[in-house]
Amino acid sequence: MPAISCEVAYPRVEISRRSRSWWSWLKARPPACIHLDRRDAAWLATLLPDTLYLRGKSSLTRTPGRPEISLCRECLVDTIQDELAAYPGRTLAFEPDPELFTQYFFVGAPDFEGAGLKPDVAQALTHRLERNDRTCEACDRPATWLWFSREQVPSLDEVDRIREESAEAFCPKHGAQKLCRALEAIPMASLYYVNLPYGESGAYLWI
Repeated sequence: MPAISCEVAYPRVEISRRSRSWWSWLKARPPACIHLDRRDAAWLATLLPDTLYLRGKSSLTRTPGRPEISLCRECLVDTIQDELAAYPGRTLAFEPDPELFTQYFFVGAPDFEGAGLKPDVAQALTHRLERNDRTCEACDRPATWLWFSREQVPSLDEVDRIREESAEAFCPKHGAQKLCRALEAIPMASLYYVNLPYGESGAYLWI
């Protein structure tokens, strides 16, 4: 299957020429948006939109997969928001701790165990995905997203909170906006792995 170029995969991102240099190639650094040329860039996220890691091994969630790219916060949000809003599946999303997280990734429900989640955590997530029959809090459309703030669920070790907290319910459009606004509110970050939703349902988790 032919590879997809960054220009085709991310048409709204201006790619840095520096990131296309022989030195970047030698160091195996992915292409980057032009805004990361600034030495004082405080936000960097490596987007692998169609890559999932199960037990340390990568697999594609769509074929052909789109290439890895490094993005500033603004380019990341601009790149992912429309696709998040178009995802029709049920989604749980957990607000990350800005001082601790280095990855923010989606895991489909069938892959909870393969992604290394503890059985009780996987069961709690599955329970919440199966019990969402609410209406979006920002409009009158059916809610397919549940957003858990850090105050509600500080970490995935809080299994009882995952099961019991009401969370905020959103349609895909407003769920995508909620996630992206949360990322925009974080002043500094260095994320090694961000991907995009796939399958029929899943959860956005952070580590």
